[in-house]
Amino acid sequence: MTEGRRVRVVVIGAGIGGLVAALRLAHAGLDVTVLERAAHPGGKMRSVPVDGRAVEAGPTVFTMRWVLDEIFSECGASLDDRVTLAPAAILARHAWGPDGHLDLFADPRASRDAIATFAGAREAEGYDRFRARAAAVYRTLEGPFIRGQRPSPVALTRRAGLSGLGDLWRIQPFTTLWSALGEYFSDPRLRQLFGRYATYCGASPYRAPATLMLVAHVESQGVWHVAGGLSALARAVADLAAERGAHLRTEAHVARILTDRTGVTGVELADGERLPADAVVCNADAAALADGLLGAAAARGADRVPPAERSLSAVTLCMNAEAQGFPLLRHTVFFSGDYAAEFDGIARGRLPADPTVYVCAQDRGDVAPEAPGPERLLCLVNAPAGGATPSEIATCTTALHRRLGACGLRLTDTPATVTTGPAGFGTLFPGTGGALYGRASHGWMASFRRPGARTAIPGLYLAGGSVHPGPGVPMAAQSGRLAADSLLADRATARASTRPSAVAAMSGGTSMP
Repeated sequence: MTEGRRVRVVVIGAGIGGLVAALRLAHAGLDVTVLERAAHPGGKMRSVPVDGRAVEAGPTVFTMRWVLDEIFSECGASLDDRVTLAPAAILARHAWGPDGHLDLFADPRASRDAIATFAGAREAEGYDRFRARAAAVYRTLEGPFIRGQRPSPVALTRRAGLSGLGDLWRIQPFTTLWSALGEYFSDPRLRQLFGRYATYCGASPYRAPATLMLVAHVESQGVWHVAGGLSALARAVADLAAERGAHLRTEAHVARILTDRTGVTGVELADGERLPADAVVCNADAAALADGLLGAAAARGADRVPPAERSLSAVTLCMNAEAQGFPLLRHTVFFSGDYAAEFDGIARGRLPADPTVYVCAQDRGDVAPEAPGPERLLCLVNAPAGGATPSEIATCTTALHRRLGACGLRLTDTPATVTTGPAGFGTLFPGTGGALYGRASHGWMASFRRPGARTAIPGLYLAGGSVHPGPGVPMAAQSGRLAADSLLADRATARASTRPSAVAAMSGGTSMP
């Protein structure tokens, strides 16, 4: 780099991880360009037009707001000034059939009372013990894992020290989530409810580690409704990054990352344009990098994700529909009649015959809208990554409506409904094979197998939900933060290593090694 010239950084992908990295690097004074192949920033935090209305088609639950609060504050801004957030009093509604439902509340005492009414005093006592354990798991992992650079099992143990070894053991890393839930709940419906948190990471509750019970603690600390949806949050980060000097180019398809023997030198677009860079932050799925979709040179040292190790995908329906017969809230889950069979079928590569259905009623909060009529809905069922034929998608859609109908909900959707299956997600997000969360969180080692921010190629950094610390909006945002921190730390180290020594052995001094 020439003396006095600003460091040039190219960020590939305007998902939340890439946007956060761009924001922090631009705020630090670097010359940042973000290249996004889609027409809008946000990545999976996206909306689609249905009957002239924007329906959120990606993540819909916003938790761990402290991550974005800290990122905005570190860049001289306030999250509350940029987006409108409202805390949810009811976290989600859950149904298994036509006879009643169970709500979880922001107030844990209200959740305990609801569980006692729904399943009895013994299950309520189990909920108290489960909530305490979930909080302990979160406290054990927040500092060394969520906030820290990618640790190995040995490094995590070393950081915990002798006094923390008991805490690491008690988070039950070698036990599956489903098995651990049996220590707290005998009612299979409650095991379904809390086992579903594994799907937040694209995993099966029958194969995910018990550490994922921490998701229950995360939700208990607050779920926020975002005005305009999470795509609006992505736009707010993009706007702040632009104010700090980052340049965003949409519909810019990066064909390959350019390197030489010293490391990264820039990127080449699909139309042949080349952009020189001193560093690149890749916010594409890590699998795309490993599979050579950004050039053979950039794939050096990257780990491939075999199809069998990919996370869950989904079948989603975005619609304007009139909902009748069931009191939907913003977040409602309709559970399948046989959870084990559902995930067994997915593991075998089949769409579920009786799916669990998540419905996000985007015009509702904790109560139903005052005026009946069509409303914006996202309906989602879990699916295996990979292909699914149109007839299989149609059969799955019929099963989705059948499950909703079994719980009393009738939807009058329109021909304008936008349906996306695993193959569609594979097209939207190349290299994923349709997987939405990178490598599946199956087994105690899975979280340690996600790549960290630094790569084997000098100047190339990774961000996004497929890398450490994992999937989900706050975790992906944290990955962008870690990528930016790694890049800035490496630049500072490089400057220090070439700074003249204070004591010179000869004229001109020497450089530190």
